[in-house]
Formats: sequence, C-alpha cells, structure tokens
Amino acid sequence: MQIGMMGLGRMGFNMARRLMADGHEVVAYDLNRDSVAALEKEGAIGASSIDDLVARLKPPRAVWLMLPAAVTEGAVRDLAAHLAADDVVIDGGNSNYRNAVDLAAELAPTGVHFLDVGTSGGVWGAERGYCLMIGGDAAAVARLDPIFATLAPGGDPSSGTAERGYLHCGPAGAGHFVKMIHNGIEYGMMAAYAEGLNILKSANAGAETRKADAETSPLDEPQYYRYDLDVAAITEVWRHASVISSWLLDLTASALAAEPDLASYKGNVADSGEGRWTLKAAIDTGVPAPVLSSALYSRFSSRGNDEFANKVLSAMRQAFGGHIEKQGKGH
Repeated sequence: MQIGMMGLGRMGFNMARRLMADGHEVVAYDLNRDSVAALEKEGAIGASSIDDLVARLKPPRAVWLMLPAAVTEGAVRDLAAHLAADDVVIDGGNSNYRNAVDLAAELAPTGVHFLDVGTSGGVWGAERGYCLMIGGDAAAVARLDPIFATLAPGGDPSSGTAERGYLHCGPAGAGHFVKMIHNGIEYGMMAAYAEGLNILKSANAGAETRKADAETSPLDEPQYYRYDLDVAAITEVWRHASVISSWLLDLTASALAAEPDLASYKGNVADSGEGRWTLKAAIDTGVPAPVLSSALYSRFSSRGNDEFANKVLSAMRQAFGGHIEKQGKGH
C-alpha cells in the first residue's frame, strides 16, 4: 500500500522504515532535507514540498503526520488544502484530542477524512512495533488496515486487532483521548518506580547517622536503615516474574546497569502536555485522579517550580515556632 509520511523525526523515520520493510511504498517529506535523503537511501520516495508529496501519491491518498503538537493543526490545514474528497489525513502525534474533534468537523465538508492515531512505542517501535489507538471514520480506518497492521506488533491474524496492537477506539478524537489517558497513566507509573527506587537508595541512612550529629538526623531508629542496596541489581531481579515487571522497568534497569548513579542526568523532568490534558478531563468529568495529579506536580517540582513555596514554608516555621532552617544538601 502507498502512504505519505510527513515528519521524519525519531518516531516518524522509524515508522517509515517499518512500513517499507513490509512492502509498503512510502513517500516522505520533512523540512529537514537530510532526513528525506537518508530515508531515500533506504527505499523511500522523497518529496521536496507538500505539493510534491501530494503529487507523488495516487488517489485516494493517505498522509500520516508525525509532528510536534504545536505545529500539527496548521500543518493539517496546509496539507488538506492540497487534498481531495476521500483522501485521508492521519495525525499520529501527541495532539490534544479536542483538536482532532474540531479538525475532523472542519474537513468533513471537503470529503477529506481525518484520523487521530495515538501512537506509543517510542524509539524502539521499529523493532517492537507500535501500539495504535485510532479515532475517526470507520470506513477510512478499515481502508488503512494494512498500514495499521504493519506498524502494530502483530500476532495471530485470526485474533482481534486489539490483541495485535491496534484498535479503532471510536469517532474523531477517541484515539488521542485514549492515548492521552495512556500517557497520564505512564506519568503515574514512572513516578511510582522513581519514588520506590529513591527509598531503596536511601535505605542506608542509618549508617550515615552514626557519623552525623544525632540532632540533625531525620531518623529516630537508625538501626533499621543500614542496608547498602544495589538498586541496579534490584531493578534487574524485579524484571523476572515480579508483579511490577513492565517495559518501563526494563528500560529503568538498563539505564541503572549502564550508570548506577545516573550522574549524567539532572533530574529536570519535562512534561509534554498529555498529563495536563488528562487532569483536565478528570476535572471536567468529576473523576478523582490523585495519583496522576501527584505525578504531574512532581514533574513541576523537579524543575524547581516549588522553590519559592518551600522558602515560604521555612519562613512560616521560623515565624511561629522559632524553627531555624537546617542547612541540607546544596547549602
């Protein structure tokens, strides 16, 4: 099957590779000409502009966009202006599901179909496959099934698509909505691993207390915290038959094996929007989500956004109780 690929970043490039490996014809376009040239060497048909991309595709066309959320809406409109009825635009990025609802409605009078496809798999997807959460018109989804089947991890052809790694979740916006909640859950899982491993790393605090001034120690019973644990080895053993094993744990164990103290990381954790959108949906629908909200706020804290609040707390303690601020790490 033929498909256009617009956006050849880390995921888009590998998705194109996976499609070509399964015999699909990829027409590739990116503002970075080097990325296009690199994919041409692997068998893609390069395009130099949106006009050129559309011209090289046979009707009814399908173009998959893998672009940052901030530019996707404008890119969809630019592309759709060059398309015709029954063509399909697919947004596989991490866009807000509300934009998908609006764009599908906007394009409907032109006959151009808009599909929102939440895509999970990261930089490993070329080998492992991608989990695809699809929203949009059922007929357009069915027509592109060979593309989705190739990108997904695969499995028994007689089983349902969900078992093979892709699912038509519902009408416009449903795919991005499901992916948004997926990423919100991801925030919570990552935070749980990080917090648990931090406690393990601090389990030798009692041994440090023997050297420190007892007055400044946070421990009342230091004898119970004298375990010099190998956190990297612990994450590795958890990967084998543990109830908390997961791909996230696999990646964590790999990172710790390579660099046990993670010295090359600053711990400044970004958020790309999905966690915030997940919490808005929870608030709008009145659904409690304390774990997911805590995980998002911890990312804000990692960037130093709680510094002034902590200073206010210290000031209040000193004001009402005469508590002198202790000089901890970093002072």
